[in-house]
Amino acid sequence: MSDSWWVIVMPLIVSVLALVVPGIAVLAAGWGVRRLPVLALAPVVSIAVLSVAAIAAPVAGLSWSLLPVAIVTVVAAAAAFGLRRWVGRESEPPTSGRTALWGGLSLVVAAVAIALQLAWVFGGPAHISQTFDAIVHLNTVAFAVDTGNASAFHIGLTSDIGFYPNGWHTVAALAAQVTGAAVPVAVNAANIALAAVAWPLSVVALSVVLLSERTAVVVSAAALSTGFGAFPLLLMYFGVLYPNAMGYAVLPGGVAVVVHLLRATGLAARVRAAVLLLVAAAGVGLAHPNAFLSMAALGAGIAVVELIGRAVRHPSRRRWWATTAILLALAVVLSVLWRVMRTNAEMSVWAPWQTTARAVGEALLLSPGGYTITVTISVLIAVGVFRIVRQPRLLVVAAPMVVATILFVVASGTAAGNALREFLTNPWYNDSYRLAALLPAAGIPVAVLGAVTIADAAARALSRARAGRPVRIAVAALGVVAVFSVAVSPNILRTAADARAAYDLSASSPLLTADEEALLERLPETTPADAVIAGSPWTGASLAYAIGDREVLRKHVFGTIGPDEQYLDNRLSSIDSDPRVCEAVERLGVDYVLDFGAQNVWNNPGVGLDRQGLYNLTPSEHLVLVDAQGPSARLFKIEGC
Repeated sequence: MSDSWWVIVMPLIVSVLALVVPGIAVLAAGWGVRRLPVLALAPVVSIAVLSVAAIAAPVAGLSWSLLPVAIVTVVAAAAAFGLRRWVGRESEPPTSGRTALWGGLSLVVAAVAIALQLAWVFGGPAHISQTFDAIVHLNTVAFAVDTGNASAFHIGLTSDIGFYPNGWHTVAALAAQVTGAAVPVAVNAANIALAAVAWPLSVVALSVVLLSERTAVVVSAAALSTGFGAFPLLLMYFGVLYPNAMGYAVLPGGVAVVVHLLRATGLAARVRAAVLLLVAAAGVGLAHPNAFLSMAALGAGIAVVELIGRAVRHPSRRRWWATTAILLALAVVLSVLWRVMRTNAEMSVWAPWQTTARAVGEALLLSPGGYTITVTISVLIAVGVFRIVRQPRLLVVAAPMVVATILFVVASGTAAGNALREFLTNPWYNDSYRLAALLPAAGIPVAVLGAVTIADAAARALSRARAGRPVRIAVAALGVVAVFSVAVSPNILRTAADARAAYDLSASSPLLTADEEALLERLPETTPADAVIAGSPWTGASLAYAIGDREVLRKHVFGTIGPDEQYLDNRLSSIDSDPRVCEAVERLGVDYVLDFGAQNVWNNPGVGLDRQGLYNLTPSEHLVLVDAQGPSARLFKIEGC
C-alpha cells in the first residue's frame, strides 16, 4: 500500500461528512441552525442515524452505502421537522456572529492539531495497530464492506457475537465502500475524523451548555480538546478500542443533551429535549455500551447537583418531594443499568495499577497512567475549582469530573475483588484504561471555567489600566496561544510516542511484520479470488481478509471452533502422514495456509498453543510453497487432498 498521505484524503472527507452531515440535517430541520450549542450535537446525532441506517438497510434489502444513510437522514429530518411544527420553534437567541466566527476558527485549528497528532502516531496512512483487537476490528470493517452489511446484528459474526455496537464500523466501512480505499486506510481515516471533528465539537457542546455561549468558552473548549493524552490518543493504541473511542468522542454531546433537558422550561422545550436525548442515547449506545453507561453516570451526577441546587435555592415542600421522587427513580434506573450491563468474570479481570492516593492525584490533574502533567491544564483546573468553591452554584460544572474521578480511582487504585470496585466499575471490565480515557470528557468543563475566569480577570485588569485596543488584542492572542499550547504539551508528546510504537511497522512488529504485510498485499496476485486461507489469528495471518482481500478460515482469535478446524489447527503440519488432515481440509474448503511462525501479537510464547499445527511448516508433497518473504512469512498451497 502507498505511504503517500494523499490516499487518505478522500476516505477522511467521507468520514468527516458522515459524522456531521446527517446530524446537521436532522438538527436543522427540528431545532434550526442558528445556535452553536445545538449544531455541536451533530456528531452524536449522526452516529445514531448511521447506526440505525446500517441496521435497517438489510431489512429493506439494501447494501451498506450512502443510499440507506440518505434515506434514514431524510426520514429523521422529516420527523424532526414535524416535531418542530407540533411543539413550536425554539425561543433561544441565536449564537452571535463573533462567537460563531471565532468558535468556528478554533474548532478548525483543533481539528488540524489533533489530525496532525494522529498522523504522527500512525506513521503512515495504512499502518495498522499492532494490537490484539486490531485483528477483529479490521476484519469486521472488511466483512461489512464485503457483505454490504454493517448492521449491529451482523458484524459480530466475525467473532460469533449476535450483537455488536456498530457506530464506529459504519463510518470506517462507509469510507472504504465509497472511496474504494484499503481497509487500513479507511480505518485510520475514520479514527482521525472521530478524534479531530466529533470530539472537539462534542466538548464544545458540553462546555457551552454547562457554562455559557461566550466566545471564551467555545475557544477554550476547542483548544483544550487537543491537550489530553488520555483521550483520544490512549484508546488509539490500548486494546485497540476503536468502538469505545467513538463512543467517548460523542459522549460529551450526549451529556450536553441531559443538561438541555434538565434546564428546559415549558412543555414544548421539554418534549424537544426528551426526543433529542433519546436520539443521543442511541448514538452513544450504538457506538459502545459502556459509553452509554458513562453518559448515564455523568448525566446522573449533573442531575443530582442541578435538582438539589434548585430545591435549596427555591425551597418548598412540593419541590423537595418532587426532587426526592425524581432522584429515587434515577437511582432505580441506574441500578438496573448497572445490573444489566455487567460483564462476566473472564472479561473483568483487569487489576488496579496504583495506590488510591496516586489515583486521586492523576484524576484531579487529568493525567492518568503516570504521564507527565500539563502545567497549563493543572493551573486551569485549580482556578476552575477555586471559582466553584467561591460560587457553589457552579458546582454542576464539576459534577461529571467528580463522577469520573470516583470511577477511575476505584478501578485503578483500590484492591481487586473488593465489593465496591466490582459493583461500580465491572461494566467497564474493571479496566482502568477505559476509565482513564473518560476523565478528559468529564474534566474539560472545569478547565474551561478556569480559562474563562482568568480571561475575565485579565479583562478587568486591562480595563482598570485603560489599555488600548492593540494591547487588548495582544493579550487575547497570547491567551489563545497559551491554551492551544496544550496540543504540544509533554503529556501529549509522551502519550503519542507510546501510541506511535503500537503502529510501528518493522521486522519485529508483534502482529504483522513488514515482511508479513508485504506477503498479504500480494495475495491478489498469488491466490485466486475464491481462495480460502487457514492461518493462526494470533500471528496476524487472519488479516489476509482485511489486507489481502481473501477469505480466511478464522477472522478473530475468539469464536466457536468446530472439530474439523480444531483438528486442522493442531495437525496440519502432519498432513503428509495423517489422512484425517486432508479430510478436514476437504470439508472446510481450505486451499492455502499462511505460516507466520510462532511469534504472536502478545509476544507471549504461552498463547496460541492450540494452533501448533499451523506453525513452522515445511514444503512437502501436500504443502507447496507459493510465496515467501523474510525469515518467517510463507504462503503454502494445499495440494493432493
